Amino acid sequence: MLDKVNSEEAPLDLKVPETFDEFIWDMKNNDYDLRSFAFKLKATMESMDKELRSSRLSEQLNKHYAAIAIPKGLYCLSLRLTDEYSSNALARKQLPPPDPAIVEVKGVHQFDWLTQENVPVLESIETQRAARDRYHGSRRPITSANDSPRVFAAKLQAGSPTYTNVLNHIRIYMPELFPSLNKVVFLDDDVVVQHDLSPLWDIDLSGKVNGAVETCRGGDSWVMSKRFRNYLNFSHPLIAKNFDPSECAWAYGMNIFDLNAWRKTTIKDKYHHWVKENLKSNFTLWRLGTLPPGLIAFKGHVHPIDPSWHLLGLGYQEKTDISSVEQAAVIHYNGQSKPWLEIGFKHLQPFWTKYVNYSNEFLRNCHIMEPQL
Repeated sequence: MLDKVNSEEAPLDLKVPETFDEFIWDMKNNDYDLRSFAFKLKATMESMDKELRSSRLSEQLNKHYAAIAIPKGLYCLSLRLTDEYSSNALARKQLPPPDPAIVEVKGVHQFDWLTQENVPVLESIETQRAARDRYHGSRRPITSANDSPRVFAAKLQAGSPTYTNVLNHIRIYMPELFPSLNKVVFLDDDVVVQHDLSPLWDIDLSGKVNGAVETCRGGDSWVMSKRFRNYLNFSHPLIAKNFDPSECAWAYGMNIFDLNAWRKTTIKDKYHHWVKENLKSNFTLWRLGTLPPGLIAFKGHVHPIDPSWHLLGLGYQEKTDISSVEQAAVIHYNGQSKPWLEIGFKHLQPFWTKYVNYSNEFLRNCHIMEPQL
């Protein structure tokens, strides 16, 4: 009977209980035959499932907006610091030389070679502006009926203008950015350095270019279970033909790059090639972002380093092991739940907030207060 009902359409006049309690009351107070009972049960479960899914999607959407919005306190702080700098002559005076360190601050516009003619990525970025339709709203649906809330959240994040910013692609030009350097340690802006990183310089990369933590093995089955299949679209024949879906992925955020070895490779050209292919395919080779083309370009040039150097997922894995956080050299708040946002995980925020001086006058005037745990 259940198989038969499952294959049939419910009667048009069927009244579906809105809650499970209503369903139980309906069953107790009406003498339904088996077929009617099965239809009622099926319709009730489908209705509850639809409501639950809608609630979860709404939760992800609200969390997305909370993650991309600039908190009022931080907005206030940026304005106050700008005003202070522009009106304070002491802040603009010549600073003492930083020797022996080298401090160089440049804007993207100051690199003469960074033009659309020389850097094909810029062409792709211009075209990807259209992807903002998904982010700001358009006639094209951002999600399909079969998407899970987690997939929906990933699509929201990938559709953000953050991923079409040239600064996210500029890391592929590191040898050009630092022509006189042999090695660099690359850090994302949402990391906390907890231990001395100088031993990174002594790691033998065995001729490889990129020292990175692999993300396909480890105790966390969510954060550390990433392979090429998680980033590339293997339903596309071009991807299926050229790559192995089970190949281990690695992480941006804390990397040691050997620029001398890099200069001897075609990594940049390969990156350009695949960004162009993605452009020609109307962005169907991978979700928006810079890691997928990075995985392709650095294929065969990655040297795995110990996972304790770089712990990921503090911005989306609430169940991150605290002892692992304490031991890691660099902790990475990648994900939506940044520690400076209200949606940050309360038990993971102290690893960031302990470096913030909440008694500072600027912070107090902007009502930026230490989170209450």
